[in-house]
Amino acid sequence: MSIQKKTVDYSEAIKSKLIANDTISDELYVKYGVNRGLRDLAGKGVLTGLTNISEMISFDDSNGKHEPCDGQLWYRGYPVQSLVKEATETGFGFERTAYLLMFGEKPSDDEIVEFIDVLAKERKLPRNFVRDVIMKAPGKDIMNSMTRSILTLASYDPKALDNDLANNIRQCIMLTATFPMMAVYGYHAYNHYDNLESMYIHRPNPKKSTSENILMMLRPDEEYTETEAGVLDVALMLHMEHGGGNNSTFTTRVVTSTGSDTYSAVAAGMCSLKGPRHGGANIKVMDMIKDIRANIANPKDDGEIKDYLSKILAGEAFDGKGLIYGMGHAVYSVSDPRERVFKEFVLKLAEEKKKDDALDLYERIERIAPEVIAEKRHIYKGVSPNVDFYSGFVYEMLGIPQELYTPLFAIARIAGWSAHRLEEMVGQGKIIRPAYMSVMEEKEKL
Repeated sequence: MSIQKKTVDYSEAIKSKLIANDTISDELYVKYGVNRGLRDLAGKGVLTGLTNISEMISFDDSNGKHEPCDGQLWYRGYPVQSLVKEATETGFGFERTAYLLMFGEKPSDDEIVEFIDVLAKERKLPRNFVRDVIMKAPGKDIMNSMTRSILTLASYDPKALDNDLANNIRQCIMLTATFPMMAVYGYHAYNHYDNLESMYIHRPNPKKSTSENILMMLRPDEEYTETEAGVLDVALMLHMEHGGGNNSTFTTRVVTSTGSDTYSAVAAGMCSLKGPRHGGANIKVMDMIKDIRANIANPKDDGEIKDYLSKILAGEAFDGKGLIYGMGHAVYSVSDPRERVFKEFVLKLAEEKKKDDALDLYERIERIAPEVIAEKRHIYKGVSPNVDFYSGFVYEMLGIPQELYTPLFAIARIAGWSAHRLEEMVGQGKIIRPAYMSVMEEKEKL
């Protein structure tokens, strides 16, 4: 006679134990002067390293005063708005900025031609990789698909574990070149097998830029306008680097500091970026805008918009979290420089796509939301739209599916991750090993 095992559902009991034993009160953090999440009570990050790659400025320290100022973002000593302006005049903004971030200097005319050629030659995947890896077990989570592809690429690289600097530069350039393919092909595989749509696998064009190739590979007809490619190029530039302290970049540096290989470090960065507290903010903005449209009668009525935003802020509407998504930033206070730069290109694309009405609602929310936050939260300065407020709207106008929003973030950020990995290898030389203070209660005497 067989003995049947009784299935016991102990999940609630275990959860209760974990909550009781793993909860650490705010009072203990204050008592011991430990910053929760490496952020002090004012939200400022704890310094964990030094970098030459970028700088974010949100306060002006002059005349003995520390005051909020318009946000600034610098890449290797250059303000991001000047890099964007230069890119609109010369083209290949993503490629030029990737070179600057990785190697610390703007490329000469000959150097950028060579770098673009190297990226084009590296923009290929191993034979049958798309069939055997990307198309096998596809899913809606393209970030997971990309991470699997990144780790699998190590198996095709005979020097995967070689930590020579030149070899790591090669690997970083190769990943920068192939990220768009892994993302777009991963989406097409998911769309074919899960949504029962047609499959399109277009090979990248070596003469086209990264932004042009993304649109070409994504679209069945491979067609796009100059404005579309230009706006996407700027979006990639603005997302490719944001200081060493953001979670995914810090994760990449932490793994690099152990001596681990490029594929593992970048895969770790991917796993960090896909977390909803890091990537995916533009999707929340899109969902919020959709909810607002569905719950107001007149999208041109400021009073009605203000009333509904007040409900969202009070946790009485949308997702109940009490957040107006796309407003505010952990570092910037008066303004997000990326949003200010991006807005010009948003307007240009909206005009081409005849999306004036949709843009009008975004601009009304951009104007009204800070007023609502000031009134309800008593924050009278330091609330402004961030770059995510408009990026989802731009991707929607470009016909990019939401499943690719965070992967697009990764396509941009791989350049920053690569720069920080190389800087960590060259300039640091110590394993990043943070300390935790134990507040454990002794339950038995030794």
